[in-house]
Amino acid sequence: MSTLNKIQKVLIANRGEIALRILRACKELGIKTVAVYSTADKDLKHVRLADEAVCIGPHPSTDSYLNVPALIAAAEVTHADAIHPGYGFLSENADFAQRVEESGFIFIGPRAENIRVMGDKVAAIEAMQKSDVPCVPGSDGGLDENPIKNMELARNIGLPIIIKASGGGGGRGMRVVENEDDLLNSIELTKTEAQSFFGNPEVYMEKFLTTPRHVEVQVLADEHGNAVHLGERDCSMQRRHQKVVEEAPAPGIKPELRNKIGSICAKACQAINYRGAGTFEFLFENDEFYFIEMNTRVQVEHTVTEMITGIDIVREQILIADGQELSLTQDDVVIKGCAVECRINAEDPNNFMPSPGKITQYHVAGGLGVRVDSHIYNGYTVPPHYDSMIGKLITHSDTRLGAIIKMQNALSEMVIDGIKTNIPLQARIMEDEGFQEGGVNIHYLEKMLGESH
Repeated sequence: MSTLNKIQKVLIANRGEIALRILRACKELGIKTVAVYSTADKDLKHVRLADEAVCIGPHPSTDSYLNVPALIAAAEVTHADAIHPGYGFLSENADFAQRVEESGFIFIGPRAENIRVMGDKVAAIEAMQKSDVPCVPGSDGGLDENPIKNMELARNIGLPIIIKASGGGGGRGMRVVENEDDLLNSIELTKTEAQSFFGNPEVYMEKFLTTPRHVEVQVLADEHGNAVHLGERDCSMQRRHQKVVEEAPAPGIKPELRNKIGSICAKACQAINYRGAGTFEFLFENDEFYFIEMNTRVQVEHTVTEMITGIDIVREQILIADGQELSLTQDDVVIKGCAVECRINAEDPNNFMPSPGKITQYHVAGGLGVRVDSHIYNGYTVPPHYDSMIGKLITHSDTRLGAIIKMQNALSEMVIDGIKTNIPLQARIMEDEGFQEGGVNIHYLEKMLGESH
């Protein structure tokens, strides 16, 4: 039996490894689980392990995992108390969070108003500035239609600058401007793109940092005004704005700087009345942090933070949603060792094309300090309809080099036959001298692969 106050049964509104991760946390808390699945996902591991399972539609995401009425109906017929959105899909959809609460269920995540503000890049920056979170020098709001004013603004910030969509994400709705002649045309092109992709034409302007790292701070906050940070992660190994390798703590960042930025983020959570798990994402250059966005959900890379702190972030999400106070204080958060995560994708390691199909042989890596979060198994068929990530391989050691060596060994042990995976690419990254030295910038991987950024 669950010892929670309000949550006895959770509907998991997601698929794949994160759905299995949530199911495991629920089981440990004594909470019943409901899996929802598309017709393409009837053989997912968490579907088989859940207490109940409901098919919510055909394989297109719009007809299943993004189908709000189907998700709400599934929660109703199974008498669930709460819905956990995981990451991706509807996890940062404020309207969904609001609909869940209005339908009488608990949303395991932030309040809809928090998601709404943080989902709008301009509104998020304004909120962070009020909370003294360091931001990238920029327009401090959306650009207007005055070309003279916009040109003057760009000159004051200093080229190069980047034009970004207020509602953007995933690497879309961005355009770098390196000379004044391209500025006005770039603004109009980005506005058009923003309207097309995000339904919101508003764009803003920021200083373009040339060689930044991507460093993010994990936070937890409850509805009673308590907030803590769990240190930072480095996610600079990216290709086309998609993270490939993550690690914690970020190499080369002094403890006093970590504590300073972490404390600022925790106080910002209190200022905006935030609830749940969240991540403040920063560009980091010359020992300075510059806020870019806040993710109002659990992150793919939450695992490396769990490994160095011993704190179960998904468990904390559920307890917070149940109305409980945080089970830890800032003094309880102790960073121990280093952790590295490699995302394992079903894709060709040379051209990055997806590689769906049946897994004919699967052997998982193991050993002390090795963690595998994956939903795949021998005989499982990877469908072609969703994201290509099929798992995460995480290693932990007393030192960063120790974690990298463990990862090299784990990658060499891991066997996934029948489809192509990016394991050879991850092995190449782990052997790269620049990566081993630590502190590479966000353009490093593309240059290593011979791609332009």
